[in-house]
Amino acid sequence: MKLSFLGLLASIPAALAAFGVTTSGSNMIVDSGAGLVTTINTSNGDITSMVFNGKQLQDSSKFTQLSSGLGSATVTSNVANSIATITIRTSTITHYYMVRSGINTLYIGTFASAEPSVGELRFIARLSKSALPNGIPEAEINGGSAIEGSDVFLVNGQTRSKFYSSVRFIQDQVHGVIGSGVGVYMIIPSISYETSSGGPFFRDINNQGSAQQELYWYMNSGHEQTEAYRTGFFGPYAMAITGGSAPSASLDTSFMDSLGLQGYVPASGRGTVTGSYSGTLSGVPVTIGFKNSAAQYWTTGSGGSFTRTLMKPGTYTVTLYQGELQAGTGSVSVSAGRTSSITVSSSLSRPSTIWSIGTVDGLPAGFLNADRIEKMHPSDTRMSNWGPITFTIGSSSTSSFPMAQFKDVNNPTTIRWTASSSQIGARTLRIRTTEAFAGGRPQITVNSWTSSAPSRMVHSFLHDFDSRGVTRGTWRGLNQVYDFAIPSGTLIAGTNTIQINVISGSSGTQFLSPNFVYDSVELF
Repeated sequence: MKLSFLGLLASIPAALAAFGVTTSGSNMIVDSGAGLVTTINTSNGDITSMVFNGKQLQDSSKFTQLSSGLGSATVTSNVANSIATITIRTSTITHYYMVRSGINTLYIGTFASAEPSVGELRFIARLSKSALPNGIPEAEINGGSAIEGSDVFLVNGQTRSKFYSSVRFIQDQVHGVIGSGVGVYMIIPSISYETSSGGPFFRDINNQGSAQQELYWYMNSGHEQTEAYRTGFFGPYAMAITGGSAPSASLDTSFMDSLGLQGYVPASGRGTVTGSYSGTLSGVPVTIGFKNSAAQYWTTGSGGSFTRTLMKPGTYTVTLYQGELQAGTGSVSVSAGRTSSITVSSSLSRPSTIWSIGTVDGLPAGFLNADRIEKMHPSDTRMSNWGPITFTIGSSSTSSFPMAQFKDVNNPTTIRWTASSSQIGARTLRIRTTEAFAGGRPQITVNSWTSSAPSRMVHSFLHDFDSRGVTRGTWRGLNQVYDFAIPSGTLIAGTNTIQINVISGSSGTQFLSPNFVYDSVELF
């Protein structure tokens, strides 16, 4: 059987293709020489085609782009030393794609001097659903109906959202989507987050399966953002195309050192911090964060010590985290090519408690539905009944205490406690929360006494921090402590009833009613 000329061409192994960049009209075609051919629109920087070993991976109606598309941009290319560098420029953005000969990976860097007016600062690959049908199941919304805003859906009786694809930054180095014989993965080394905002426990969208298979890396967003945005060089990060298996999280970007990328700082221009920490709770993971207005970093602690490499020069606030809760702070200055040291200790109040519910760690871990909230909406039928519940000290399980309290759903939460004569008198009930919505905050009634109403917390960096969080899969916000001084004569020797109510000056219904997430409750 004779092959036609076109059939013969199609049968030639992709590896025989020539590495390089060619331009035809408004199409800039970048060939890895190893099977990946990427086409970039020279008028706006959109990726309009990605062919891997003859298979089209790019959606044909929506493209791969920065933010929601740059509108218009100047697109140029340079090929030297087996590296193709494509530069996409606007007045505030310089976006780079780099391809190395023989490697099917788009290495990426993004310099932003301001948040883009066309949308959030994110990289989004809108890929072919037929070629790459398998993303993160909780983010598959195809065929669903919206139940909250335009981003939470009901699909075959289960809730789905792109937000349920999120992973804490400290854990999110590789995520991707796959199809038959192919996978497309984002690789985000920890250094890539240095210009983003929110710290090690911030989380953002990674995937959404709709008519397209959307693969993301968010650099900045307003999704429960806890600090002001940074600007500068974001990355390096990468989009790797494989035969299906996940690539290593280790990304060699040393070749970028000589490319003159705007805002890029090579390893030689960075320093290291080593240190020790003390005073955190035994058995609770420890993280050390570093931040200033230009950069953020983090590392894990073990055995009382830590090391963080590849930091840009500058003076940083150092934060010791007990779980996800700020436990202590310090300051350290970093110089290129040098190692600095610091000792940081927990300054958290650790009273001798009469009883406590939960662990003081900035997490609702162990509470009712906390093990499900990252992957489903609170209304999901797979959730345990939210209550309201009555929790009895000494007999109720921690897992029966709600991780979140919603004014219109499970309000109030009641605690019953039988006190001895030595346990009464003037006491303090401390409630720690991890986030709140619509001004939700606790107020307590102990037997017949009701506390004053705490003021609504207002935060300066965005004038008021108030974003959907728990319904979009996260408990991470701004940790708060509410201390309620219970006057002498309120508690009795015998059975006491403590009610915790959600109060707010705002309104809302069901799971969008004012609410807060519990970290812990202590009586001392």
